[in-house]
Amino acid sequence: MKIIETVLPGVLIIEPKVFGDHRGFFTETFQVERYREAGIDLPFVQDNHSRSPRGVLRGLHFQKTRPQGKLVRVSRGAVYDVAVDIDPESATCGQYVGVELNDENHRQLWVPPGYAHGFCVLSDVADFQYKCTDLYFPVDEGGLMWNDPDVNIPWPLEDPQLSDKDKVNPTLRELLQGAGHGG
Repeated sequence: MKIIETVLPGVLIIEPKVFGDHRGFFTETFQVERYREAGIDLPFVQDNHSRSPRGVLRGLHFQKTRPQGKLVRVSRGAVYDVAVDIDPESATCGQYVGVELNDENHRQLWVPPGYAHGFCVLSDVADFQYKCTDLYFPVDEGGLMWNDPDVNIPWPLEDPQLSDKDKVNPTLRELLQGAGHGG
């Protein structure tokens, strides 16, 4: 597999080997030793699968005190996937990485614990699957405004379908002020 480092510390784009012929393809979506060699050595404790139609934007989400690392991929369709550094102590706070994940490029994104994460659906439908390093705790969930002008993510859609929760997520500035970090 090929590992592509990004501008955000620890955030990796992974291109697994894909073996294909006239019958289809085969790829390993996770193998503990290979991923450990790439620096992904946290234990995974939960696997999730979501299906969404074109125009849905989920995020940007994180857990406040029990952050989850996420190894994400798309098994059907295409999404624009984003990780945002929300650590006020980080030199890259407020920066993001965005990458298209789809069922043809088979790319994965490793989002270490502590980053906000989200995606929007580019295809008619997308099946989005991800492994998590901690359990989901609804009371610990946090969010970041998907279109925060200070982060300035170039989402490839203008009027996304959002959950009620995601419609009221704070900006990064508000998030950092609320955490007592100023900003």
